[in-house]
Amino acid sequence: MNRDDIKTNILKIFETEFEIIHPGVDDNLTEEHDFDSIDALELLGEIEKMLGSELTRQEKKDSMEIRTVNQICDYVVSLAQKRSLM
Repeated sequence: MNRDDIKTNILKIFETEFEIIHPGVDDNLTEEHDFDSIDALELLGEIEKMLGSELTRQEKKDSMEIRTVNQICDYVVSLAQKRSLM
């Protein structure tokens, strides 16, 4: 799984789960797409499925400042590297 694969998967999740089609990769999701904390929790569940493992409490806490698709991709890349999936 490389960064392009991760980005494609994240954008697919946004389209199917949140009905957000083609968000700009640097859009503030909260301000521009009404992405809220409940959506964020659902997204973390989808990321866990993508990685095939549960996130730790600290990993979830680390995600709380993420606001853009690019930041989500960076976050998932770092998680995948920790799990040797890349």
